[in-house]
Amino acid sequence: MTATLELARALIARRSLTPDDAGCQEILIERLEKLDFKIERMRFGNVDNFWARRGTTSPVLVFAGHTDVVPSGPVESWFSPPFEPTIRDGMLFGRGAADMKTSVAAFITAIEAFVEDHPAHAGSIALLITSDEEGIAVDGTVRVVEALQARGEKLDYCIVGEPTSNKLVGDMIKNGRRGSLSGTLIVKGIQGHIAYPHLIKNPIHMAAPAIAELAATTWDNGNEYFPPTSWQISNMNGGTGATNVVPGTVEILFNFRFSTASTEQQLKDKVHAILDKHQVTYDLEWELSGKPYITPKGSLVEAISRAIEQSYGITPELSTSGGTSDGRFIADICPQVIEFGPLNATIHKLNECVAVADIEPLKLTFQRTLENLLCK
Repeated sequence: MTATLELARALIARRSLTPDDAGCQEILIERLEKLDFKIERMRFGNVDNFWARRGTTSPVLVFAGHTDVVPSGPVESWFSPPFEPTIRDGMLFGRGAADMKTSVAAFITAIEAFVEDHPAHAGSIALLITSDEEGIAVDGTVRVVEALQARGEKLDYCIVGEPTSNKLVGDMIKNGRRGSLSGTLIVKGIQGHIAYPHLIKNPIHMAAPAIAELAATTWDNGNEYFPPTSWQISNMNGGTGATNVVPGTVEILFNFRFSTASTEQQLKDKVHAILDKHQVTYDLEWELSGKPYITPKGSLVEAISRAIEQSYGITPELSTSGGTSDGRFIADICPQVIEFGPLNATIHKLNECVAVADIEPLKLTFQRTLENLLCK
């Protein structure tokens, strides 16, 4: 039972469904205080967050993560209770094992080992921990980042402990993420009896040519780090339920996953231009839930890549695939942000798990990254 495995089990045992931290952060804070970290508890709304820092000089290396987890789903479908961490056949089972309590545990034990070996290390080590990553993410990392930005905190490097590995732990680092821009489109027509087409205006028919063009549009060609921007409809609702009534409106929910090859405003302008071209009468509300960001090859990517090669014996691939993470907020105040963590095969699923054999190398990866960046 390594210190990392023991701490991971202690965190998994806490039923920390978003936004309830369930005491996980106090476990972490107690250990960090012993290492002379300055702790700032930052509660916004009903969300617990904390910012911890050891040192006052640069460079500043931040470990970022979350203690909240998604619901377990039907408990009876698990091999063992989801909040009773269980080791079986070399695997650690429990909700949050992969996403992302094992990473958070590895942060702490890696820092403990590093500080023991280098008590007078250069620069600063920091942690940004939230309990609002799996939810709507409005009172978590984004609020902490705003507070840090308001007082002029300068960050240099950030490692987010998301489960980024694909087939083998260590095979993938996320060095950026696409942006997410959603739209709620209401196309307006005139409701009426389906047998009197001269008295109605069918909003579904009105929307169809515009939808066809939106779906066929090449928004950009991507770039070195990102695939082309994509536009997808997620929901389309219209009608009264009757077969002889044309609806007065149709609601279309859509989303862009966009790269740094396009801006938010460029995408909005193109959508409005296509709708106007087809003379659609509409209302359109936009929601930007994350801007794209990228960390090119540089000191952080090189430092953690070397650490992964030493710990796992594998050379990681750089990727910007997948959904959003809290890295999108941290990138506003930190020029180099990457994500790295366990296999993502079981995240949010029944019987979420990580291999016990992968846990200590994860801690060593974080420890060696600290050494690569703060012991030059």
